[in-house]
Amino acid sequence: MIIRSAVKFLSIVLTIIRHIKMNTFKTFILMIFMMFLFVFIGDLIGGESGMMIAFLFALITNFVSYWFSDKIVLMMYKARQISEDQQPELFNIVRRLAANAKIPMPRVFIMDNPTPNAFATGRNPSNAAVACTTGILEILDENELAGVIAHELAHVKHRDILIGTIAATLVGTITMIARMAGWAAMFGGGNRDRDDDGGGLSALFLMILAPIAATLIQLAISRSREYAADEGGAVISGTPLSLASALNKLQYGNARIPMNANPSSAHMFIVSPLNGKSFAKLFSTHPPIEERIKRLQEIASGQRQAQG
Repeated sequence: MIIRSAVKFLSIVLTIIRHIKMNTFKTFILMIFMMFLFVFIGDLIGGESGMMIAFLFALITNFVSYWFSDKIVLMMYKARQISEDQQPELFNIVRRLAANAKIPMPRVFIMDNPTPNAFATGRNPSNAAVACTTGILEILDENELAGVIAHELAHVKHRDILIGTIAATLVGTITMIARMAGWAAMFGGGNRDRDDDGGGLSALFLMILAPIAATLIQLAISRSREYAADEGGAVISGTPLSLASALNKLQYGNARIPMNANPSSAHMFIVSPLNGKSFAKLFSTHPPIEERIKRLQEIASGQRQAQG
């Protein structure tokens, strides 16, 4: 019963992920499925106390992570805050684009790293920060850099840090509850009134499948937010082809000079900093660069038609 229900649920989720096209609606639908998966696993435990303990623990952990995530990730990559006197060109770009996006001027940080990449962090637009590597400043021209900064400011404007934190909270909680339910079922706990057709094997299957299903949904949310940030960045900068050109350079630069990045923060960067092709596209936090460039080219074509 558990195996059949879990496989059916995962199949439905992945089918919806593949077919929903609208980014905002996709994120909403996927978050609802995360909640359904959470309730599904909690119900399998057969009691509320263990579920509530796991939920509260994950909630507190992720609440702390949310409030201090900007400081944690900036320290992780040894990013240093800079003044306008140190990087006047970069500051001018950030200030101009922040005005275009109608958000407060974020703090600006530099990472002494030859890998070309960038990310934004902060729990809301008033507490935002934009961080660029020294490598990205060396290989991009002014328009391309503006496209990258616009993409990151779109993340800030869309409050993607909040969305990511909610997803991470649910994934962490689902993983903990799945493990609790699995161990309880294998060692005599759980709800014995259920028609469990696999015993310990079903419990083991639950422990493995549920976190994978939750992670797949989280990754799909991350990919959808990247598409939305590309589109938002194109609007903020007004030059979608500059962002497309920057993405092409960044893909090559990250392949040539891989970054020693923490997988837990990989989703924050404009292109994936992780090396290798393990897990292929299914477990990637970013959509394919080729598809992102194609969409930006379509946006640019639409802009030209509108102007013509």
